[in-house]
Amino acid sequence: MLNIDLTGRRALVAGVADDGGFGFAIAKALAEAGATVCVGTWPPALNIFMTLLERGRMDESLTLSDGSRLVFEKIYPLDAVFDTMDDMPEELRASKRYKDVGDCSIGGLATRLVADFGAQPLDIVVHALANGPEVKKPLLETSRNGYLAAMSASAYSLVSMVSRLGPLMRPNGAFASLTYMASERVIPGYGGGMSSAKAALESDTRLLAFEAGRKWGARVNTVSAGPFASRAASAIGIIERMVAYVTANAPLSQELTAPEVGSVTAFLCSPLASGITGTTVYVDKGFHTMGMALGAAGP
Repeated sequence: MLNIDLTGRRALVAGVADDGGFGFAIAKALAEAGATVCVGTWPPALNIFMTLLERGRMDESLTLSDGSRLVFEKIYPLDAVFDTMDDMPEELRASKRYKDVGDCSIGGLATRLVADFGAQPLDIVVHALANGPEVKKPLLETSRNGYLAAMSASAYSLVSMVSRLGPLMRPNGAFASLTYMASERVIPGYGGGMSSAKAALESDTRLLAFEAGRKWGARVNTVSAGPFASRAASAIGIIERMVAYVTANAPLSQELTAPEVGSVTAFLCSPLASGITGTTVYVDKGFHTMGMALGAAGP
């Protein structure tokens, strides 16, 4: 039997703040395959996430197939908009949700990982981060600041993470991220520069695969997931319509589930995918293959 075996490997999944999204599903799939899992959580969501865990509100979701329970090895505060703590505005550092978490930049995360686990603590890094403050605005109405914020949080953060965490990877390490088909097709309502950010993420994946592969022997891939009605995706404002449209028109007409994305990501980070890098893998029930909707008007 051919199994995904990640026993003895340590994964970091950046972008987990609840049990309802792709980040959590990926973390769980990695744990099912035997990896130990650390997560990075946005500071404003950290206290709520910790409370859910401590009060047992996520116990059912944390249960693995063998009856054991997923326990995160470490939960790190992470704001991936900042490469170093010096980049963070003083007023933000002093704010209620940030003042007690310490260095939550990407560089700070790297320092904490080394302090906790040694010089090369990682085998797998998953970037499950995206944010566009003006995502509900058409591109023509998006401000420069809104556009650049989407690019910073959703695309450059991957570049920064590979740059700072690549040296911490053990041999045959793997990076993975999450993208969306709006990178290459028009999705009306998915605005604010987010489509541009996803296109940049996919382009960067190819170049990072070359550079990180030659420098550290690490692989870099991205998963283009179909629309999924997570709590985070509700910020888009049209997520239910997106899900319904894909379900009605994709080759496979069942709604996409988070575990389906988690399983493919775990595969890409495993030795079974040792020959795959620089690739965008679609997990969208085949919707990306369609050139015309089933209900399109004909002659």
